[in-house]
Amino acid sequence: MSADKSSVCGILGLLLHDPLSTQTSAAGTELAEGLSLLQHRGQDAAGIVTCGSGGRFYQVKANGMVRDIFDAQAVAGLKGWMGVGHARYPTAGSSAQAEAQPFYVNSPYGIVFAHNGNLINTASLRQFIDAEAHRHINTDSDSELLLNIFANNLQKTGKFRINEEDIFTAISDLMKTCKGAYASIAMLAGFGLIVFRDPNGIRPCGLATRAGVRGGTDYLVASESVVGQGLGFHGWDDVKAGEAIIITRNKITRRIVGQPEVLAPDIFEYVYFARPDSTIDGISVYRSRMAMGDLLAETAKKELAKAGLNVDVVIPVPDTSRVAALQCAQHLGIPYREGFVKNRYVGRTFIMPGQSQRRKNVRRKLNAMPMEFAGKVVMLVDDSIVRGTTSKEIVQMAKDVGAKKVIFASCAPPIRFPNVYGIDMPSRHELVAHGRTQAEIAQEIGADLVIYQTLEDLVQSCRQFNPSIQEFECSVFTGKYVTGGVDERYLEHIEKLRNDNAKAKKLHGKVQEQEFLVEGCSGPMNGSDSLIGLSNHSPKVGPTAMPSPNDMVGLHNSWYGS
Repeated sequence: MSADKSSVCGILGLLLHDPLSTQTSAAGTELAEGLSLLQHRGQDAAGIVTCGSGGRFYQVKANGMVRDIFDAQAVAGLKGWMGVGHARYPTAGSSAQAEAQPFYVNSPYGIVFAHNGNLINTASLRQFIDAEAHRHINTDSDSELLLNIFANNLQKTGKFRINEEDIFTAISDLMKTCKGAYASIAMLAGFGLIVFRDPNGIRPCGLATRAGVRGGTDYLVASESVVGQGLGFHGWDDVKAGEAIIITRNKITRRIVGQPEVLAPDIFEYVYFARPDSTIDGISVYRSRMAMGDLLAETAKKELAKAGLNVDVVIPVPDTSRVAALQCAQHLGIPYREGFVKNRYVGRTFIMPGQSQRRKNVRRKLNAMPMEFAGKVVMLVDDSIVRGTTSKEIVQMAKDVGAKKVIFASCAPPIRFPNVYGIDMPSRHELVAHGRTQAEIAQEIGADLVIYQTLEDLVQSCRQFNPSIQEFECSVFTGKYVTGGVDERYLEHIEKLRNDNAKAKKLHGKVQEQEFLVEGCSGPMNGSDSLIGLSNHSPKVGPTAMPSPNDMVGLHNSWYGS
């Protein structure tokens, strides 16, 4: 994967039938393990909230990697029989500690919420929440906004205890109100899990089951099927577009509550985001990438013949493109070689605001082996080209160690438009393909030739494994947004939030923000972790525990000790 692409989020929900799990950390342990299987979807922050006896919530969340946050002591404090987890890369909102999920509202009923996606009508929703619902939004995250819309819809029932019809009605009303992409898991205190997916099914989500240790059925909900496999669950079933699911210890109830829309999964899940051992909407990610390699090879044959070039070796850009690159090489009858060695202990480069910082870190992260490049015409295969910053540096690295010519092949078509559904891609003007021809892109990144997969071939590489899917969300290639409601004004707004200068200012602002965040309370308990809200029985939080920098509102956080 080119380092100038950002990630999406991973969501996870678990409900154990075993009555003895209420007083143990069994659910918390499995949720932490499950989040490690979704780490590729977000390395910025992670969080878990579990529900134990009497509907008590227990929480651990922080910025950082799953393995660093959820050590044995942290997991021991996550008591309960069900829970929700989240691994985040920030899209809407910032990367502040306060925006780590899951989010929580204490009214009505006590709701914990995790979300993957992005809303496109946040301005009008914020106005409604403030002026009409009179609920406080504590962060910039649209996930918290979605939670409060859901909570407000439940609050309107005015009931002491709600039933399934109330929940389905609340989600149906939410889907009429909230536009964009969302795969969401809510946990109601002492009740169960509630899962729903947007009417276009843009972001992935599915569920699986297994036999409980003392009878009954355990339920798992996750962004990808690999979590179910890793935790011993079976019968993976995708949540349908516009579907809501209510899961309790006693039963599971499913219903389509959204207005009928075209199913349009985000095709970038297959190109890059999902793990190759996952299946999403009935399509094996691994097999789709193999097909991408075969079809890319056909296009490469034509382009190479046109350019009069003969390739000596095919080399992948680690890691996502390996499957496609190997298949492409086999299809072309050209040797496949691993020419780059990746240093896995260097932080991600795509989150760094500024091209010069990204360029420096590409060379820290990848090292080219001269023996595979020297004197050869090399075809590099990557999943896509976004800014072109990383691609340019990789091409130069290949030439520095003796490559005679470098052809750069992309498994995806030219990316010319921003994504608005949960992928933090750059503004249009920072995309290397925006306003440039293929030849100009090659010149910009220093390649002798650039080869792109056609959109028709990309769609076919996925659709052939599930012909019932008639459309994929391909807006980054076409500029056509499946939900509608995305105009020039909206694109200009998100570009202001996403460009390098804006990110640099936000990063600088967070340093100053630390100086006064501990001074006061931000409002009702619907934001992050804190010293205000539900009590916490984690061994990491004692009477002398001090607040973390951003932990002002919501559940106590077990991760910060005394």
